[in-house]
Amino acid sequence: MTRTKGTSVLPAVAARDEGFGYENTCSFDESAGRMVREMLDRVGDKWSLLLVATLQCDRMRFTELLQRIPGISQRMLTRTLRQLERDGLVERTAHAEVPPRVEYELTPLGATLVPIAVTIGTWALAHQPEVEAARARYDSR
Repeated sequence: MTRTKGTSVLPAVAARDEGFGYENTCSFDESAGRMVREMLDRVGDKWSLLLVATLQCDRMRFTELLQRIPGISQRMLTRTLRQLERDGLVERTAHAEVPPRVEYELTPLGATLVPIAVTIGTWALAHQPEVEAARARYDSR
């Protein structure tokens, strides 16, 4: 799109510039908008979609997850698993054995995120060179 002096490229920006306010450019009411932001915070964090993608095939123990997700710390894995469990996306099963065994698996709700995680991962891999080139151009300014 070409931008003419004094005009905005995006309708939402034009509406804001005309005094309508951001709230009027969103198609969600306040409570729905809050819920969308909360879910985007959950799935948009650094580790959640990686955990969902890792758990897509089978249930796993904590140490298996730790080994399969490079760079995640025990603390972040614990924290992310708890948040996903709280949101109903992951189920934690503790087996009464010696030593204790705990396994994690996706719930049916969590499984609905698998195609989204795969799509985002595929997009990231396909466009990595373009993103890196854009970053280099930006950083050289």
